Amino acid sequence: MSTPNGPAAPATLSIGQVAARTGLSVHALRFYEREGILADPVRREGGGRRRYTEGDVEWLTLCVVLRGSGMPIPEIRRYTELARTGAGTEPARLALLRAHEQRVLDQLAELHRSLDIVRHKVAVYEDYLDSLPD
Repeated sequence: MSTPNGPAAPATLSIGQVAARTGLSVHALRFYEREGILADPVRREGGGRRRYTEGDVEWLTLCVVLRGSGMPIPEIRRYTELARTGAGTEPARLALLRAHEQRVLDQLAELHRSLDIVRHKVAVYEDYLDSLPD
């Protein structure tokens, strides 16, 4: 969209709006900023209030997924640094993501083994309770 004075500035979001959209608390958003996990520096308006772009929300959503899947903060920071550096870091980014992918697959396999044991125990108790006289 344009204005008579040229292209309109992209819409920005408050920290509260970003918290609601990403599921992160305001405290967590400030923590991510301090830890250098945001792809771009957070813009500030005149009163010093943080303003985020849609790109910031997309990046934070990726970070939430990575963190939720067990990626440690230092690795997310490293991935962010590589992405920020740009072209030429793709092999390092891919290696980092492949290593994390393998850890997630290992966790899934362990969870499946645990689920099998839990299901077995459930079946044992169900069979036992079904065998009791009414």
